[in-house]
Amino acid sequence: MSMPEKRMGITEVLKSVKDNAEGEDVELGEVVEHLEHRGFGPILLAPALVALFPTGAIPGIPSACGILIFLIAIQMAWGKKHPWLPNKLTSIGFSQDKLGKVIDKVCPYTKKVDRWFKPRVKILSEGVVKRFIAVLCALAGLVMIPLELVPFAVMLPAFAIVLAAVGLSTEDGVVITIASIIMVSSFYLLWVNYVQ
Repeated sequence: MSMPEKRMGITEVLKSVKDNAEGEDVELGEVVEHLEHRGFGPILLAPALVALFPTGAIPGIPSACGILIFLIAIQMAWGKKHPWLPNKLTSIGFSQDKLGKVIDKVCPYTKKVDRWFKPRVKILSEGVVKRFIAVLCALAGLVMIPLELVPFAVMLPAFAIVLAAVGLSTEDGVVITIASIIMVSSFYLLWVNYVQ
């Protein structure tokens, strides 16, 4: 009998990533591998936070995180239990020291934010609806790639994916709904900057 997935908030995911980071550089693959047994919510959350925080200012990191989010979310939508990710993507790294400092700075704020999340309208975190949210997250991940060229624009889809990931982890349908609205807004932002 398999153990149920443990609900994880933003702070717990951040501390888990920091505590398990080894060496001077942290690879995206290490983060995903460590969180894999926690379910898809925390796995999606990690690269979205990397893109949202100052680490996302490093050229190429938002695009790499966007592709990673796309691959994870698409496999989640297909119903896979464990995501497969290419080595070239998972080997992308960033400073463990800088990541640790960022996590230390934001944790007092994320603790307050985590209090907002609780199991509500759980049907939005299950079954077909969950797979639809995964597709939205996958599209939002792709949107991060071109938006990297627009100052601060990548923060919108990254923030939406953070909310969706925590909503899925905590079975909070209200937060998932808010995240979906923000993701649609990020699609509009892409339209305004590249299509119109």
